[in-house]
Amino acid sequence: MRVHIYKHLMAMQASRRQVLKGAGGAAAAMAASGGPLGLLSTSAFAQDSVVAQIMKIPGAGNGSPTDADWQKVGELCLGPTKANVKPGEFQGVEFAFMGLNNQNLHNFLFRGFLKPWEAYTGAKIKWIDLAQADYNARLQQSIATGTADFDIIEMGAPFEGDMGVKDLLSEMPDWVKTQVDFDDYVDYLKPPVGTWNGKIHRVTIDSDCHTLNFRTDVFSDPGLAKQWKDWKDKAGLEEWGQPKTWQQVQAVTKFLKGKKVGGKDVYGFLDQPKPWGGFQFYFTGSRATAYAKYPGEKNWLFDENMKPLVNNPAWVRAIQDVIDALPSEPADQINADPGTTAFQQFLPGTGSLLEWWGDIGSMANTSDTSVIGKVVDFDILPGSDDVYNFRKGQWEKLPSGPNRAPNMAYLGWGIYVMKRVDGDEKRHKAAWSAAAHLGGKDLSMWTAAYPSGFQPYRKSHTNIDLWVLAGYDRKYITSYMKSQSDSYNHPNSAIEPRIPGIFQYYSIAEDELQKTFAGKQSAQQGADNVAAAWDKLTDKLGRENQIKYYRIAMGLA
Repeated sequence: MRVHIYKHLMAMQASRRQVLKGAGGAAAAMAASGGPLGLLSTSAFAQDSVVAQIMKIPGAGNGSPTDADWQKVGELCLGPTKANVKPGEFQGVEFAFMGLNNQNLHNFLFRGFLKPWEAYTGAKIKWIDLAQADYNARLQQSIATGTADFDIIEMGAPFEGDMGVKDLLSEMPDWVKTQVDFDDYVDYLKPPVGTWNGKIHRVTIDSDCHTLNFRTDVFSDPGLAKQWKDWKDKAGLEEWGQPKTWQQVQAVTKFLKGKKVGGKDVYGFLDQPKPWGGFQFYFTGSRATAYAKYPGEKNWLFDENMKPLVNNPAWVRAIQDVIDALPSEPADQINADPGTTAFQQFLPGTGSLLEWWGDIGSMANTSDTSVIGKVVDFDILPGSDDVYNFRKGQWEKLPSGPNRAPNMAYLGWGIYVMKRVDGDEKRHKAAWSAAAHLGGKDLSMWTAAYPSGFQPYRKSHTNIDLWVLAGYDRKYITSYMKSQSDSYNHPNSAIEPRIPGIFQYYSIAEDELQKTFAGKQSAQQGADNVAAAWDKLTDKLGRENQIKYYRIAMGLA
């Protein structure tokens, strides 16, 4: 997206805020006066602290933040930069930053956050904006040539293998580790995540896991409850309410076809069959983890020798589930990618069940497009009545009950500095200072609470009082944070391998699955084709090295 389009979007966003002022005025007044939406008295933070100030910009329920809000937050969070950098210290430095332009977020927020940083330090930033569907191909082009036309990149942990084997990443200086409060990261995002060959490369700005978002108005509707009693395939859900297993999700989705709530059509689960630059595969994966991730077993995509598991009965069942559910979902759902389901369907009120990253929980209350802020609740991903033991080649019912395996999809976004700046001390410090500013502790609390594309990733983000300070309902945000922390800390969470080419594997799978979901081949044939293509890619990349990197990434070495 071009910068002039970005400026036009910001102007439109500001206009929407003017419309919202009337509706949000009362809430803003209460916040200013210390009423129910105002600052809470707590020992966890001072009332005049930076984090206390930024959490009220603009306040939940007051519409989407604007570019002016982003700049104000960025300026208020400059304290740690000023402690390490003198005014104008980076005058004459210019570097390129490559990242996403998703939903007018990511790079656009970074522009706002870094504008006061540029003014203070004297550095200038050239922006390279990519749509999510284009991201993998653009990055792989740079990796394949062993060069980069950017100095800083917004990137996810799965690409660390690609970058690491080419030795393209700069090592994090100790002062950056201190500035971003590295120890505050949730444990599963600490090394080896963010590292390669024992060196730390990543300033974390996000954590990732898929959780279940569901509509409480649908699952508490008395009319639906009455009709559910006569539904034959309840899949163990005897009383109408939130489904807890994928078997129940399937039953509920078929039941809701043609039903209405509040006079409007209501649907069950929303699938995402359309490719999305490799990122759609995470959603098929979240359908599969409860079936495929056996407790105590780290392998679920490959075995320890890189034999694909994606065509075993667990994965085939998950793929078949999508095929079976699509006829009960909205028309043309076959052409919905994950962005469609989140931002054009679920938040604006279509569908009652969605697995997605944590953006839904914050955006439901802070985005102009959302109508579900008061009726959405959260849980970890559904479980399964049985789980496939690929070692024994059989399905098993666990004595502990349904198997649950939250998908830690993508391991979060980070800011990485490229090694090409290492030869220039001034550029090196400038690039890492920009990265540290974006990954600052106070700023991170704001990005977790407001539309950003990022979800909670720090231990300090569990401070519910800070969320309430922004205007969140305490019960709502407690449920949201519980779904996040229960996923991060789950003993059977599914972790993906940070191996070279991982998004090539995912993109191959997406293309083959698209044909499968469209009915052009069976679930088993589609899965077999994916497995065969994965084996071919492993051989191309070098099977011996891929096995080595896989075992290291999965803690099997």
